[in-house]
Amino acid sequence: MHMPHKAGFVNIVGNPNVGKSTIMNALTGENLSVITSRAQTTRHRILGIVNGEDFQIVYSDTPGIIKPGYRLQEYMLKFSRSALVDGDIILYVTDVKEKPLKNMDFIERLKKIKVPVFLVINKIDLGDEKTVTALIAEWSGILPRAVQVPMSATEKFNLDKLLSLILENLPESPPFYPKNELTDKSERFFAAEIIRGKILQIYRKEVPYSVEVEIESFRETAKLIRISSIIYVERESQKGILIGHQGKALKKVGTLARKDMEEFFGKQIFLETLVKVKKDWRNDDRTLKEFGYRTK
Repeated sequence: MHMPHKAGFVNIVGNPNVGKSTIMNALTGENLSVITSRAQTTRHRILGIVNGEDFQIVYSDTPGIIKPGYRLQEYMLKFSRSALVDGDIILYVTDVKEKPLKNMDFIERLKKIKVPVFLVINKIDLGDEKTVTALIAEWSGILPRAVQVPMSATEKFNLDKLLSLILENLPESPPFYPKNELTDKSERFFAAEIIRGKILQIYRKEVPYSVEVEIESFRETAKLIRISSIIYVERESQKGILIGHQGKALKKVGTLARKDMEEFFGKQIFLETLVKVKKDWRNDDRTLKEFGYRTK
């Protein structure tokens, strides 16, 4: 008996640092989303595509829900809100440490959604049974229609359960993307994200959030990829911090990023990094559009 083909968009939403990107990467089996322990790591909606013979799941990892402090964050919030509108299934991710009533306005939006909502309580490896049981009860009161999935993305606990729930609830549909595609983002996008991820890991304070990475050229041969990148900061002082004494800090970013890229692309990488100042780019609509923060 031939099974009908299922396909749909599964959108992952939630507050910063609850493990949305870790869950997305676990579900897709690819490191598509930059993961660091900083809030605001994901800035765009990143699609990860998982294909089976009779299904295609298009995951979308969204920026954490935050009260916007500048224009860049307004764009990020729009990405998160749009995810509530165009999903076939919504995964609302929280964790054992988060108070359920945080961001009630977003939860109010969730209550009105017609499509299935799965409430993923992540990081249960960090909570005891009593805490987890109490949380499950509290969430049942707040989102009674949501199906709860307590899980640990890092330990891969209950990942199978989540996947089978998703497959059960996917609508019947032909695939949206070619079956060999992993993501809608370009190789340049991932090269830039890898560099940005390293900057988030290495630098403190405001610097990582003031950085945008642009890949100026990406030239691939049989054995090698030559990548030249520009790291934009908002102020001269940040440029100095980023480069570091005798260029040591920037060199470290380059070395670590290159290693990750070689693993990601499966080829030798030759990487060039330049630092330039683009004053106050996070509040400039034109620059934000150039960097790919579309409102649509």
